[in-house]
Amino acid sequence: MPSIITLAGESFEPDLPKRLLAIAGEIREAGGRAFLVGGWVRDALLGRNCRDYDVEVYDLTQDELVPILKKYGRTNLVGKAFGVIHLAMKGLSLDFSFPRTESKVGYGHRGFVVHTDEKLSFKEAALRRDFTINAMGMELPELTLCDPYGGIEDLKKGLLRHVGPAFVEDSLRILRGVQFASRFALTLAPETVELCKTLSLADLSIERLFEEFKKWLLKPGKPSLGLRAFLDIKLNEFFPEVSPLRGSWEDLGEMLDNMESLRRSFANAETSDECKCSPLSDNQTMEFAFAAFLSGSPETSLKFLERITNETHLLKIVPLLLNEYHSLSFEVVDDAPALRRLAVKLGGLKLLCLLVKATPRKFYAAAGAPEFPEKLWQAASALDLLDVAPQPYLMGKMLMDLGIKPGKEMGEMIKQSFELQLDGKIRNVDEAIAWASCNSELGSRN
Repeated sequence: MPSIITLAGESFEPDLPKRLLAIAGEIREAGGRAFLVGGWVRDALLGRNCRDYDVEVYDLTQDELVPILKKYGRTNLVGKAFGVIHLAMKGLSLDFSFPRTESKVGYGHRGFVVHTDEKLSFKEAALRRDFTINAMGMELPELTLCDPYGGIEDLKKGLLRHVGPAFVEDSLRILRGVQFASRFALTLAPETVELCKTLSLADLSIERLFEEFKKWLLKPGKPSLGLRAFLDIKLNEFFPEVSPLRGSWEDLGEMLDNMESLRRSFANAETSDECKCSPLSDNQTMEFAFAAFLSGSPETSLKFLERITNETHLLKIVPLLLNEYHSLSFEVVDDAPALRRLAVKLGGLKLLCLLVKATPRKFYAAAGAPEFPEKLWQAASALDLLDVAPQPYLMGKMLMDLGIKPGKEMGEMIKQSFELQLDGKIRNVDEAIAWASCNSELGSRN
């Protein structure tokens, strides 16, 4: 298998399917050239494996390439306008494309005319890409690097720089810059910042916006660097609903990095001594991430989320979580009834406790409560409130067995019993039934 030298100067043998190498060999025998492009090249130089194989084929026509690919699996021309051929094989799928140029002719991300030309040079074709770190290719099968715009030097410098004038033709690239800054610990080049400031996100669908925010907040990285790019580009002016945490963007960045660290640790919560609860679900992970991002914006969090997503659970949980987070009292750690009621409201206290843990510690230290995050976690854990909310011990069938008929009074008894349960005055089912027996006259009279 071919190997490369990473940016760290180490030899790295990336995970490459043998079938891909065989296809590349046949392409070369037919007079063509095959390049792995995009994120695969960037990740390989960073010593990371990537299963997203995008192959760009030069010096062969579509009619010459398809017969080669058909030897290996089922081919599907994804779109003649884009010149992409999808190859489906057992356990593997690959995309083959031809070098192309793009011209902006209309509004939005679909307003492009694409021209494929197998005779373009790699440098000419790469000019349409967004950032130099994504404009590199490695020719198969030897993995010879082709880097016409200095992507590898930018990676070494920790710099995110646009390739050329075509950058402005898709405004989504602004947010791609934010999430790349986070994921790969990069800083936007000054000229790229200035170019981004001239663009607007107004032509983008909420689906495209949401995907980039998710990549920023959910993929491994350093989210505070994404926030720095967000602010450098002045996206806070386009999204005025996003506010700094207690007046400080730096503290919001720390909150985001703490969130990322906690999220990683909870990925293996089942085997962690610290985590006495289940791992975060996909929805909970998303709710935690967006709550951290909007931790300075409890009043406007819903308005922001409505601009970028239709995800019902986010629209419901995040604003509720933030309201409780900002109104949380230090004394709650010693107030079991209040914790139980809070768990009922939130469906469990895990996300609230994690949000408190993610908060910059100086806030609690300055308030004279540096141990509050741990005490809150321990109190919620001791009451078994991290994963679930208390459920009523007393049920309608139990009351019917006592001769109480369904109706308003039955509902009132269940409600009263549950309040006593939350207060800790009813501790199990037997005590709930005993209480109901002593108060059954309320139901019998009706």
